[in-house]
Amino acid sequence: MAIDPIYLSFDEPEIPLIFAAEVAKARASLGNLVHDRLVHYGSVRQVKRNLLELSWSRFNEADQRLQQEFESFRNQESDWLDDYCLFRYLGEFHGEAPTWDEWSVECRTPASARRFLAKQRKQDAATVDYRIGFFAYVQWLCHRQWRALRAHADLRNVKLMGDVPIGISWHSCDVFFHREEFHLDWCGGSPPEGHGDSFVSQWGQNWGIPLYRWDHMESNGFAWWKERIRHLTEIFRIFRIDHILGFYRIYAFPWHPRMNPLYIHMDHDQAAALNGGRLPRWFLRPDDTTENKAANRADGDVRLRGILANFNDAEVIAEDLGWVPEYVRPHLTDLQIAGYRIPHWDCDDHGHPQPSNCFPELTFATYSTHDHDPLCAIWRGCHRVIDYHHHHPGDPNAWHADGAANTLRILAEFAGIPKKPDGSWPAYTDGIHWRLIKQLLSSNSRFASLMITELFGLDDRINQPGSVGGENWRFRLPWSLSQIRATPNLAETCRKFSSLIGITRRLPHKP
Repeated sequence: MAIDPIYLSFDEPEIPLIFAAEVAKARASLGNLVHDRLVHYGSVRQVKRNLLELSWSRFNEADQRLQQEFESFRNQESDWLDDYCLFRYLGEFHGEAPTWDEWSVECRTPASARRFLAKQRKQDAATVDYRIGFFAYVQWLCHRQWRALRAHADLRNVKLMGDVPIGISWHSCDVFFHREEFHLDWCGGSPPEGHGDSFVSQWGQNWGIPLYRWDHMESNGFAWWKERIRHLTEIFRIFRIDHILGFYRIYAFPWHPRMNPLYIHMDHDQAAALNGGRLPRWFLRPDDTTENKAANRADGDVRLRGILANFNDAEVIAEDLGWVPEYVRPHLTDLQIAGYRIPHWDCDDHGHPQPSNCFPELTFATYSTHDHDPLCAIWRGCHRVIDYHHHHPGDPNAWHADGAANTLRILAEFAGIPKKPDGSWPAYTDGIHWRLIKQLLSSNSRFASLMITELFGLDDRINQPGSVGGENWRFRLPWSLSQIRATPNLAETCRKFSSLIGITRRLPHKP
């Protein structure tokens, strides 16, 4: 239920008792990092943390109305907030480590953690309450800003869209206090797909997320999930369920990702010997028989209906990409959940893309997600592959050029882009850019979405699945909103996009 404070805005007067000069000084302390094309999370977190600590230290001087609002928030959200603040306090006590299974023995269970807190209060109640109060204060600020944004959007008939990942961190507050809801000896992931690093190619992606004990959750009416969704829909009117296939079945590992290096190049017998005979497998069952498919569909039906009950006002998107069992999409339609439609992936038996006006209405049309290259990078990348193999005809990987040419053909056919007179596909131009965008917006899909990188023709990729570190999840738009408005070609891009939204009749009705 907690919100990451890295998203807090510090523009005056967003944070109480923090002044513009202090914010400017904090920004200046980042030096050239503020101009870097990548987000430096550690540095940003520390700067914002310092400002938040400063604000909290002065909050007793704040307006009485603000103090009452904060106390009201603590009382209203106490069901989750008290545990969260205790978890953060314990993490801070152990050197800011969230790895609760490595904390001192007296803090490793909810009951012992509460006894430890009571013991600490007896020794120095003022300090303990000050630190617990700080973590509650930060959450109040986060919720205050996001709820204000929701109200601002509602007034302008704009729907904010959020995301619900299928899994949560093993070392999270939720798992610490609700471990009876999880299988802590299994980690969710995806099966091997024949590409990626040596571990992923051999075993698959081990995401490290604990599996849900669906039987236990069903017995209590999916209380944890319902609270999670209720909290989310206070801010978002639309939300995407990431890896919705995990509600039907999920690929699971009997070891944590930190153990992955041990299993590289091991055979199944060797790996099983290290895990009491257990190996990565589909959990609870694979889709290998008609009976198993029916059972998995039935499981998904119970879980999704139970979780989404009483949230009829929310619009739900299913991230249903990858290898999708044939029963999933018809079932999502039954549940009124929109699945993805990616034009160059949804082809008929003859390799032709489905016309955009034939997309099912209950779908979410897009060219790419954060896990893929944006549209412009796909087009340019295909050209680079084709050009390379044109100049290196003896390369044993020449088949890549055929795949690249086929991708260009599908995209061009989808948008009605003709070949050049010499039979090749044109380079990515402004005209092609807008033709592709217009075709997507013209689709019959209820939702049509572009990556911000695609709108501005950037090749940056947000995430490389199956890998960590590097540039993953660190992309930052190279311009501020004021810079976009002041730069003629960028402002023109926004104007054209706005015009296309109107032309394709995706402009929402203004009350």
